[in-house]
Amino acid sequence: MQHPGHLMRRAVQVLNVLWNEEVSRTITSPQFATLNALYNEPDLDQRTLGHRVSLDRSTMAAVVSRLCDRGLIRSGRDPRDGRRKTIALSPKGLQVVQQLIPRTRALSDRFVAVLDETQRADLLCLLTEVVGTHERR
Repeated sequence: MQHPGHLMRRAVQVLNVLWNEEVSRTITSPQFATLNALYNEPDLDQRTLGHRVSLDRSTMAAVVSRLCDRGLIRSGRDPRDGRRKTIALSPKGLQVVQQLIPRTRALSDRFVAVLDETQRADLLCLLTEVVGTHERR
């Protein structure tokens, strides 16, 4: 019998290979999630950003540091609250995320290509339920 955890690990391995082939060898999935979150919602503080992309504090700090070092994001003080540090895409980061968005769609399509539309919807629903249940704990 196949165990769900084993199958999930194998699915993640497949996704990692496809990510490198379809999306980027230099931007990781968590880095893209961060860039994409800032694309959709500019000027977030680091805590909120981590919450949006489901990364813990230390992982989020490392991702932000790497993206800053590469010139893809910038940080500044919130003009309404000087204690709050906000993060936004740099012009280079905006260009990168706009290039990667269609590639991530191609990755998703390729990953579920063997499934029909109903199966794709079911897969998303089931994964959302499993992940959501465990995140609420």
